[in-house]
Amino acid sequence: MSAKNIRLSFIFVAIFSVLVSSCKQKTIQTTKTQNTFTPVLKKTTICCESNIPSRFAVAKSSEVIAPTQKQDHKNMVFVQGGDFMMGGDNKQASPDEYPKHKVTVNGYWIDVSEVTNDQFKKFVDATGYITTAEKKPDWNEIKKQVPPGTPKPDDSLLTASSLVFKPSKEAVPLTDYSQWWVWEKGADWKHPHGPKSNIKGKENYPVVHISYFDALAYCKWSGKRLPTEAEWEWAARGGLKNNIYPWGNEPVALGKAKANSWQGKFPYKNTLQDKFYYSSPVKSFPANGYGLYDMAGNVWEWCADYYDGRYYSTLTQGVKNPHGPKASYDPDEPYAIKRVVRGGSFLCNDSYCSGYRVARRMKTTEDSGMEHLGFRCVQDNVVAANGNCNKQKRLP
Repeated sequence: MSAKNIRLSFIFVAIFSVLVSSCKQKTIQTTKTQNTFTPVLKKTTICCESNIPSRFAVAKSSEVIAPTQKQDHKNMVFVQGGDFMMGGDNKQASPDEYPKHKVTVNGYWIDVSEVTNDQFKKFVDATGYITTAEKKPDWNEIKKQVPPGTPKPDDSLLTASSLVFKPSKEAVPLTDYSQWWVWEKGADWKHPHGPKSNIKGKENYPVVHISYFDALAYCKWSGKRLPTEAEWEWAARGGLKNNIYPWGNEPVALGKAKANSWQGKFPYKNTLQDKFYYSSPVKSFPANGYGLYDMAGNVWEWCADYYDGRYYSTLTQGVKNPHGPKASYDPDEPYAIKRVVRGGSFLCNDSYCSGYRVARRMKTTEDSGMEHLGFRCVQDNVVAANGNCNKQKRLP
């Protein structure tokens, strides 16, 4: 990373993520200078998703998205309802994955894979929708997510941008995410690696640089919705009970490649055991027991729920069809509104992040868009007039 990029990265971090969250317990100090806040990072471990600074906020979209007239279950699987023990399954589990608790969910339809570039393009072509990453930030919205008194950045910094992964050249402290994440002007779903990149030939790759608002807009247009966190985990488990991964308990690094993740030493050496450096086409790896692809790795996926690390402690008696807490709360960034993201990405590695575990919880601000953040949709089961459920056989 160039000195200029490091400097700009810290400006972004300082203004929009004064308090940095992490996988483990951490201590952060901040010092105030004349123009900004500078974080002083102490030794800790950084997760691949939850600690990334918020993108510059933009005003919530006022665009009216009309649902498509034709709604079907093409490329979806019906998941039967049931009950399971939700939460951590092994010693890698974080405090917010406990206590493990009983959850019951009704049946629902879910996309067999993450939403692809081709699918998202059809939505954009039909509606003219402009994503968060393509919009100029709004300082009035930014002020709502940062501590009072945070100074306004220079207007030259308030440009449409998104976070792009840039590998380091050598081993770096995993406490400093500016060593591998860079705010890139012109990065968006059509330009995933930056303005000089494109998605030609990648129609079947998962769409990325998608904010929570972008995902909601697509869901409305397609007559679907985002999964709750409980629905997502139930689907990811694929019928297995208390297993660590969608495929069972075999560690991700053993045997055949089971998901698109980072092999080797992050963030500078990837041995490409799974043959992919960045994201991979959907369905590149075996499906789980429900016929669902990429429930582990590839790109993170938005859930509908607000994030609150204390939420599970309120559900010790079990719950049916939970929709998450009523409000967001992250003590490390109390002013930011965050949603849950699940599933891990091509950057996940056991050395600092085990996002491909089915119980792994991460969180990010609603306006965030990153090179490894996408989504999939669900749809409620439709009960016909005669009382029969509208179902179809599971896809192979």
